[in-house]
Amino acid sequence: MAEHDLNDLVAFIAVAREKSFTRGAAKLGVSQSALSQTIRSMEARLGLRLLTRTTRSVAPTDAGERLLRTIGPRIEDIQAELAALSELRDKPAGTVRITADENAAHAILWPAAEKLLPNYPDVKVEIIIDYGLTDIVADRYDAGVRLGGIVAKDMIALPIGPEMRMATVGSPAYFKNRPIPRTPHDLVGHVCINLRLPTYGGLYAWEYEKGKRELRVRVDGELVFNSVPLILKAALAGFGLAHMTDDQVQPYIENGQLVRVLADWCLPFAGYHLYYPSRRQPSPAFTLIAEKLRYRAVPAIG
Repeated sequence: MAEHDLNDLVAFIAVAREKSFTRGAAKLGVSQSALSQTIRSMEARLGLRLLTRTTRSVAPTDAGERLLRTIGPRIEDIQAELAALSELRDKPAGTVRITADENAAHAILWPAAEKLLPNYPDVKVEIIIDYGLTDIVADRYDAGVRLGGIVAKDMIALPIGPEMRMATVGSPAYFKNRPIPRTPHDLVGHVCINLRLPTYGGLYAWEYEKGKRELRVRVDGELVFNSVPLILKAALAGFGLAHMTDDQVQPYIENGQLVRVLADWCLPFAGYHLYYPSRRQPSPAFTLIAEKLRYRAVPAIG
């Protein structure tokens, strides 16, 4: 392959993914006019139109979409391998993009970044909060964080936190004139605060387990949020029961602001894991961060 062909492919992928010559040029560090000329020359050699241009947008044609789908991942693999050569440098460098839910971002990712980054000024970390099960390859993330260690077969799962439990809680004011639920089935008679998960396009079904019994309960109430901190605020204000990880509510249980129920139905499960593609060569910056995040259980004393 001629050198200009490879450069042209990189230019095309940048414009097609950014859907803009302006943003594509900024990403590549070239002028918009030079980038436009590169794409025109490439289209002329191929005898095909790869991009549809209007005054407001740029979009791949069918031929362009096919080229992006087949060649794009290969170019990314080449770029990743070249980036991995930076291991020869004294210190890691580059940007690491991670998607996680709000609790993992606050409780695990930020504390690690806060300690790590002052010693590695050439490493940049981008944390995107998302409750959905993001396709990290398609969305060009280096890694994602999710509860439990079950991930797709082409992914590596690295534990970054201890086992966790869910907790169903309500304020003392909420329970003042209401009975304490004894089983998950009793939740039908209670006002509950729902969490909307974008991945499933619906409301999160509260999960319970006892012995060999597993239940997923669809609850109802006046409030629905796509933010767990807002659910916590509503529960503290007495607007209903909430169901979230116990680390988020434990301080409020201890000081009496929340009452925990159905504890015998909330068994421990695998905590947060960092997951990333097994086929991609990790950059030195990503390896550094992954090792910093790796969970190491403290041995029991006695």
